[in-house]
Amino acid sequence: MNLITLENVSKQYSERLLLDSVSLQINSGDRIGLIGVNGSGKTTLLRLIAGLEKPDAGSVMVWGGVRVRFLPQQPELDDNRSVLEQLFDSESPQIQLLRRFEWASQQLERQPHHQQWQAQVAALSDELARTGSWAAEAKAKTILTKLGITDFEARIGSLSGGQRKRVALAQALIDPADLLILDEPTNHIDADTIDWLENYLANEPGALLMVTHDRYFLDRVTNRIIELDRRELVSYPGNYRRYLELSAERQAQLTAAESKRQNLLRRELEWLRRGAQARSTKQKARKQRVEELQQIDFDQSTEVSLALAGRRLGKKVLSVTGLSHSFNGEPLFEGVNFELGPGDRIGVMGPNGAGKSTFLNILAGKIAPEAGTVEWGETVRVGYYDQQSSRLADSLRVIDFIKQEAPLIQTKSGEYLSAFQVLEWFLFPKGQQHAYISTLSGGERRRLYLLHILMQQPNVLLLDEPTNDLDIQTLTVLEEFLDNFNGSLIIVSHDRYLLDRATDYLVNFEDGQVSQRYPTPFETYLQLRAEQRAGQSPESVSPAEPVEYRAKSRPRKLTFKEQRELEQLSQKIDGLEQRQASLQAEINGSGNDYVKLQSLAGQLETVDIELERVMERWLELEDLADASE
Repeated sequence: MNLITLENVSKQYSERLLLDSVSLQINSGDRIGLIGVNGSGKTTLLRLIAGLEKPDAGSVMVWGGVRVRFLPQQPELDDNRSVLEQLFDSESPQIQLLRRFEWASQQLERQPHHQQWQAQVAALSDELARTGSWAAEAKAKTILTKLGITDFEARIGSLSGGQRKRVALAQALIDPADLLILDEPTNHIDADTIDWLENYLANEPGALLMVTHDRYFLDRVTNRIIELDRRELVSYPGNYRRYLELSAERQAQLTAAESKRQNLLRRELEWLRRGAQARSTKQKARKQRVEELQQIDFDQSTEVSLALAGRRLGKKVLSVTGLSHSFNGEPLFEGVNFELGPGDRIGVMGPNGAGKSTFLNILAGKIAPEAGTVEWGETVRVGYYDQQSSRLADSLRVIDFIKQEAPLIQTKSGEYLSAFQVLEWFLFPKGQQHAYISTLSGGERRRLYLLHILMQQPNVLLLDEPTNDLDIQTLTVLEEFLDNFNGSLIIVSHDRYLLDRATDYLVNFEDGQVSQRYPTPFETYLQLRAEQRAGQSPESVSPAEPVEYRAKSRPRKLTFKEQRELEQLSQKIDGLEQRQASLQAEINGSGNDYVKLQSLAGQLETVDIELERVMERWLELEDLADASE
């Protein structure tokens, strides 16, 4: 079934043409990953499909009755609402039905003998039972919990940017749509939550269109990849792995076609230079043919691996002892010890809010710890890529900003590259190098900031969530750079593909501590962590892996937050059980009042579902508490 059709759509911003007569058809069952360089127009295309923007030319047709749901990178939420109130501000038929029932029930409470309200409550109750809508609230709370939001009454205005994004994601997931459009859904969520989201989307019946840099996510969720390439859309069947194969074949074909064009152009120009005698009509045709060949813009994309000259790194790199810090009175971490040696490549994982970015800020000297010491070796030159990109000067042109850092950059081979050449390597073509930084998209700014850090030729790199807002092509360039980087590396990231590619070990930053090292890939980390949580020693460890993996891990203790949550859950279970008993008593005493019975039965079902969810979390925490005793 066809859901949406784009025909000959063009879109331009200022003098920049983003889409040039593109066509696309989205069908039910499609699970599409949209990829392309930052600034190429991916978000614009999503907004056109969602109906939030109009094309300059062409048409976007949404077929009758098709519901589209769009989650932007920066969702607009009402700061004055609670989390649950925001979730229920929805056009979902189930949510709307539940809200109508609640309103009618309130009217009936005020006028208990009013026949109109009695009839309306009875009809809505039947409809709620028929459609299974009683479970909507419980489903919403379950999704929020899975996304790391447990305070359902918190005001939106009090949430962090990452928490707001997760609330908006939950709102999109509970609102069934024929087409769900997601713009960077994996930003600001940890690896465990991304794994849950993969499974959730894999089981959803609706069509999916998303932009994401997470290549494992693309590989496991999509059945079609669309690349926005040189203002055109190129569709590839299959997942991301299949896209890589087909894209390489297409690039080879384009390269071969370009070689033929260049050979033909040389022959034609040589013919004209010789001034060959021919009829004037043939001579004009030859000139016209040359002009057409010269106007073809191949714009070949090339993958370049650039190894910059490095700095010597001594035996001592980094020693952290007894590091402690808190935020708003809540401890983030306490007594952390950490070592980084020459050539160490470590990935740091952990839930949002665990203190990973604060840890890097302390290492980089941006903030002072409340306790503990950070000692760097004398030869260390740190390059810190944070999440702010604060050192970009909007008033400068791109090339002038890079020239300020270094007019010429030395490579490992001793050659010198100009700022122009380095910018091309980092996917800034000639025409864009003279643009003002203020005109760049968010992803392009992040790419320029990353280049600025790498050009400082550090021998220790601290990268904080480098995949956020970067396109896959830029990540590929970064990974190729890291392949040739001989220094030490710490990457804080939820991107499993990047961590597997660029690091040798993973540590988990959770419960105020940094775990032991686990060898990559990510699947090995998951297996070893699961074995340790089950109280087992990993069965085998290679000699290259740290010795501490051989030791049987102790069951971890409940954190202060988990202890407080366990106490609150106990109180909540008591309240729900009392409410359950009260509703059952009311049902028993309602006699033949059918309207009241229907209303009470619906309320009881909602309480039962909520009690089951709370009990599940309580049992999980109780098991942890028992294991640590």
